[in-house]
Amino acid sequence: MKQLFASARETLRPVLPRRLRGDIPVVPVVRLTGIIGISTPLRPGLMLGSLARQLERAFTMRHARAVALAINSPGGSAVQSRLIYLRIRALAAEKKLPVIAFAEDVAASGGYMVACAADEIICDPSSIVGSIGVVGGAFGFPRLLEKLGVERRLYTSGERKAMLDPFLPEKPEDVERLKAIQREVHEDFIALVKESRGARLTGPENDLFSGEYWTGRTAVALGLADGLGDLRAVLRERFGDTVETPLIAPERTLFGRSRPGVGVDGLDRLLDGVSLADDIISALEARALWSRYGL
Repeated sequence: MKQLFASARETLRPVLPRRLRGDIPVVPVVRLTGIIGISTPLRPGLMLGSLARQLERAFTMRHARAVALAINSPGGSAVQSRLIYLRIRALAAEKKLPVIAFAEDVAASGGYMVACAADEIICDPSSIVGSIGVVGGAFGFPRLLEKLGVERRLYTSGERKAMLDPFLPEKPEDVERLKAIQREVHEDFIALVKESRGARLTGPENDLFSGEYWTGRTAVALGLADGLGDLRAVLRERFGDTVETPLIAPERTLFGRSRPGVGVDGLDRLLDGVSLADDIISALEARALWSRYGL
């Protein structure tokens, strides 16, 4: 029976799609572009819930020799970045496939954390790489309502429940509490990078983990990345000119919309009456993240 199947496969080989032929190397590509976590109805952010199916499809593709990650992200949510990192590492271990990350314009902050899920990080000489740190910001309007003649009534249970409320004066002890939390998150980020990169890190820790970022060329010298190049050229060099690199796109519904993962997709949120003002603010926050890296 095995000989019969083998004979049939050989007969059909010339008419099979290239990526279904066992003699053609396949490296599926997952594109990770945008802000991590922060999302708007028309531009959803990167979250594990919406990426899980793509990652699963990439790592289970027949004849795959490796999985490539095309990363272009200035970061965002530390939690979502770590969740995506952990899922990639788990799938790589389960399927015993190497992972190669390709940094495009930016692989910084949470974007760099996700890149660390790869066994190897390749970037362009002008890519922005690094920013291993934690940042948070807000606006304060403690006198705005008074000028508008509006009385705000805030009721809480718990002395710190209204901590850093934008309509109340800022308290030094609240700022210190926030910074303590940021230090904990930063320490976790540093530990993840050290575990991922190990002895490849060659730069001084005070520089590497200061939140600073560098071009791809300098990142390689510091051990934050492994080499320079682009996805197509590197994969052809590694796996031959016949390598297939199918893009694992998000699943689509019958009407062409991206199929949501866990949670509700952007258009559904808009139709359900989510405040447009919230989405404008999210878009501004996303724009500010990109702008930090000159983009």
